[in-house]
Amino acid sequence: MKKKIACILVAIMALASLVACGGSASGETLVMATSADFPPFQYYEGDQIVGLDVDIAKAIVDKLGMELEIEDMSFDAIIPAIQAGRADFAMAAMTVTEERMTQVDFSVSYYTGRQVVIVSEDNSDINTPDDLEGMSIGVQIGTTGDILSSWEFGDENIQRFTRGMEAVQALAQGSVDAVIIDDYPAHEFVNAVSGLRILPAEWLEEDYAIAFPQGSELVDKFNAAIEELKANGTFQEIVDRHIGTGTD
Repeated sequence: MKKKIACILVAIMALASLVACGGSASGETLVMATSADFPPFQYYEGDQIVGLDVDIAKAIVDKLGMELEIEDMSFDAIIPAIQAGRADFAMAAMTVTEERMTQVDFSVSYYTGRQVVIVSEDNSDINTPDDLEGMSIGVQIGTTGDILSSWEFGDENIQRFTRGMEAVQALAQGSVDAVIIDDYPAHEFVNAVSGLRILPAEWLEEDYAIAFPQGSELVDKFNAAIEELKANGTFQEIVDRHIGTGTD
């Protein structure tokens, strides 16, 4: 009987040790939720998900002595996945907002993003974000562009798409008058689809951060790792590799 009890105690201690490694059921593997349609932050290269967010996540997880598993999903499914415990954290160029802060915990900001407006090259009616009043605006569902443009321009003027590229293609086909989306993905999409241009004036500025289930012990660990990666230059090397120098 004593031997059985000892074995049970050893098993319980081993299980507790695995869970303590990062809040993941797999112990040494952390699951990252993302939406891999947002270059250069996360996108597919062949069958691999790559990008700035992916490399930062790998650097952080490696510093913590763990492995990384990436789950691709639609952007609007990320926070529910975090809340349901299907992922340990999320990196998807996610903006910190007051509403999201009631749903998940955030790390320190790791990047400053900007929302811009894409229009057709031959559209002379839209030259600044102020000209969007009454226009049909395409957005990626669940993004900052979706939430804030709905507030500012009215939900009746917003058309939502699962992927950012779908919104851009709708613009190219004349189904919407403009698309509001983050600046670097905007440049990638405009380079890929002819006949489009980005307005010179940005719409708004925002902070990207890593999202966690509320109360997660990973927040402090990730924050410490981010500061170390910034201090030793690794963080900026990753940003420069994907975006170039002179960025936030």
